[in-house]
Amino acid sequence: MSITVALLIITGLISYNAFKDQRIIERLKHYPVAEHRNKEYYRMLSSGFVHGGWLHLLINMFVLYEFGRVVERKFQILFENEIGGSLLYLFMYLSAIIAADIPTHLQHKNNPSYAAVGASGAVSAVVFIYIMFYPFTTLALYGIIPFKAILGGIAYLVYSSWASKNRDDGIGHSAHLFGALYGILFIIVIHPTVLKEFVQQVLNYFS
Repeated sequence: MSITVALLIITGLISYNAFKDQRIIERLKHYPVAEHRNKEYYRMLSSGFVHGGWLHLLINMFVLYEFGRVVERKFQILFENEIGGSLLYLFMYLSAIIAADIPTHLQHKNNPSYAAVGASGAVSAVVFIYIMFYPFTTLALYGIIPFKAILGGIAYLVYSSWASKNRDDGIGHSAHLFGALYGILFIIVIHPTVLKEFVQQVLNYFS
């Protein structure tokens, strides 16, 4: 079983049980006040395995499945080791959950009204690693409207940056943004030539 599929199953099971028992969400959610005052830092990881509802869960898991399989396989090929590549991919995913929560932890550590759940930050990291490797793959918005991955990525970053400062709609725009940036940074650090390859693909596309 791939790490991607294992993450889907584990996240799905934990989220499903949390839907039935609110106490699970209360215990696992990203809650900066509890993290700061009670040192419950585990929440910055556990929050990635619970979701706010079925739609939230299904969207995140669908995107993870579609992009995660490709990225996990890419890790295996790059490091010429199936197990090692998958374990590094798992480390990336788990660390991305934490990295995406750090900004809101710092911002809201004294705000008892702020809490968040979901794997969106880690999923964003996976998607942007995919974009770094395949910037000109054609994707489809809602399965209908075609667009290049790089253009969708730019739009996503711009909107998430703006929305994290200007919208209070219950969506974790900050986690989306910092998860995406973490994914880009992670793959550049562990595979530096990806940046050169990315730039070369852009230059070739417009030449």
